[in-house]
Formats: sequence, C-alpha cells, structure tokens
Amino acid sequence: MNTNLEDYPILIAQDGPLKGERWTLDHTLVLGRDASCDLTIPDRKISRYHARLTPTSDGVLLEDMGSKNGTYCNGETVDAPLILQDGDFVQIAVTQKFMFLVSDATMPLTDNNTRIGRLMIDLRSRRVLVDQQQVTPSLSAQQFRLLWLLYEQQGDVVPRPDLVNAVWGEDESLGVSDQALDALIRRLRDRLASHDPRHQYIVTVRGHGIKLDNPIE
Repeated sequence: MNTNLEDYPILIAQDGPLKGERWTLDHTLVLGRDASCDLTIPDRKISRYHARLTPTSDGVLLEDMGSKNGTYCNGETVDAPLILQDGDFVQIAVTQKFMFLVSDATMPLTDNNTRIGRLMIDLRSRRVLVDQQQVTPSLSAQQFRLLWLLYEQQGDVVPRPDLVNAVWGEDESLGVSDQALDALIRRLRDRLASHDPRHQYIVTVRGHGIKLDNPIE
C-alpha cells in the first residue's frame, strides 16, 4: 500500500489568491467558493462548487462541475472529464491557476526558501520554521498567505490594503473590516510567539502598514 505522501500527485497554486499553497492528491478534492469545499477559492468568479479532482487507477481526473465561468487545462476549456498529465496547468475561471505534478520528485526547485533568518518558510511544503522549530499545527490558509506576503517583502512596510487583497482576494476585500485584519494578525503573532516568545516578528508601523522583522542569525 502506498503510504509515502511524496509519491502522490500534487497541486501547486500559481497565480491567484491561493498562490504558493499546495495540496497532496491522495483523495478527491472539490474546488469552489463554498466554505464546505476541500479547496476554497475566495472569489466571486468561482462557482460554489466549481471543479473536482479525483485520483483514479489511471491518474487524476479533472471535471468541471457545471461552473459558470469554466475550468481550463493548458488554456483549453474542460468540457468533459480528462486525465491530467505531469506539468499540466489547470485554471479555475480567470481567477486561480494551478500546476499539476505527478509527484514531489518532478517539482521545480525555487529559491523562495533560501533566505536566512530566524523565521524561514519552505514554499514547496508550506512549512514555517521559527527559531529552528517547525510551526505545528500548520498555519491556516489565511495566516500563511499573510505571512508569505510579508516574507516576500521582509523589512519593507506592506500597506494594509495590500495585505487584505493578498489574504481575501480583490473581489472579497471590500467587505473585510480593519478588525478582521487585526484579528488575523493577532492570531498569527500568537502562533509565532508560541515558538519564539523572545521576538515579535509582525510589526505594526502606525499610519503605514505591517512589516516582518526577521533577524538574521
């Protein structure tokens, strides 16, 4: 029986609100806007139940679930179920693009996890390490998107509207209150502090935004 997760196909979010996240395709995934979906994409262009990925003995089957704005594979509309091939690009409406890989062994290497600091992120596995300790359980999707944006621009102050757009998506961001962002930042601070209480990584610069203070050691 196959029990090594690295042997399963994987889905990696490219452009879109979920950019940088990844999923192991060891079970069926329903993609859509509804919170009950296995993979929720927070954008109004996405149907509540948009598409489905199903592992089969022949490979991973991609199906559109009668979505309003379509599902695409390598730029072609998915009108009927199809088996994905290694390196295929799957696009959900015009909002979110994914790369499909048959296993971790074929995953392209990136330099996104080469930065040195007390806090480090491995984008491939979505692992976050603080003071050489892995943050467990894993951050929520919203927490990870927030931290990743700050990590990409570490040392720079990121305006609050940019954080909201990155976490909730442009279409949903208009309804997001300052209190919702503050609550998310507070939860993320608490998660990081539980592993390294000596340092505050998420810093508020009043009147400007938020930045990541990641000391190099």
